[in-house]
Amino acid sequence: MIATLNRLTDHVEDHLADDLDIAGFARGHGTTEYHLRRMFSALAGMPLSEYVRRRRMTVAAADVLGDDELLGIAVRHGYGSTEAFARAFRAVHGAGPGDVRRDGGSLRTQPKLRFRLTVEGSTPMDTRITDRPAFRLIGHAARVPLIHEGVNPHIQAHIASLPVEEHSRLKELSATEPAGLLQVSADVDPDYLEGTPLTYLHGVAVSEGSPAPEGLDVIDVAAGQWAVFRAVGDYPAVLQETWAATAADWFPSNPWRLRPGPSIVAVLDRSPDFSTATCELWLPVERTSPGAAPRRGADAGL
Repeated sequence: MIATLNRLTDHVEDHLADDLDIAGFARGHGTTEYHLRRMFSALAGMPLSEYVRRRRMTVAAADVLGDDELLGIAVRHGYGSTEAFARAFRAVHGAGPGDVRRDGGSLRTQPKLRFRLTVEGSTPMDTRITDRPAFRLIGHAARVPLIHEGVNPHIQAHIASLPVEEHSRLKELSATEPAGLLQVSADVDPDYLEGTPLTYLHGVAVSEGSPAPEGLDVIDVAAGQWAVFRAVGDYPAVLQETWAATAADWFPSNPWRLRPGPSIVAVLDRSPDFSTATCELWLPVERTSPGAAPRRGADAGL
């Protein structure tokens, strides 16, 4: 996977002015666009689309400081109008191309990314692979923004709005793995861009086709394999660290990739104030083809 990400940054450099066919690139390298975008975002700390825009505007800045017409520069860098180019330029550099040409000013540079593996004595990840038939997730759903670190106040508010007795009622409805009350994130942006909306469901898992009691939302989950990561420690920090480690350590070292589907957190145990917890993070996965197995010794991390 790390070698593929480095080939991707080379591909971006070669096609900065083109419409990038990320799906085609992914197929040609034995993976999927969904997995590629999720791994890039997790390791680079920014979505692939944002990295492409920053690289384009880094290269474009040199042209803006020259004498060419701004429309010609915009077209050269893949924009159909000076207005669209100016919006992208301002978003990266904090000033429009006309202002920079007239007044000068500091320009922000996005270096080309290279992904490298730092081998250290890291703690082994407690992981299992399980093959699950189709099932349903039932509970109370809400649209909330994605937040990478710390407690998500929108999710907190959603859960707090539920009557106390509703948590017990939901737990009694749990009928299959993942067991117990679940925290479900679905319809997540493939680039994992902070602030983008996702569907959060507070609920439980039941067998495929089980009727949902009135007033509960339903997410149907297809049959497939899941990687289950056990996390123990300060909550929610340990859960967020585990999710980051799946991208930095586990996926580059194992012949599995993410497939579309919800991510699920099962809270197995918790302190009374929920400051610490034992959790399981369930991620939908599929085995990579033999020819696309990760290369041992390639670089992982930035």
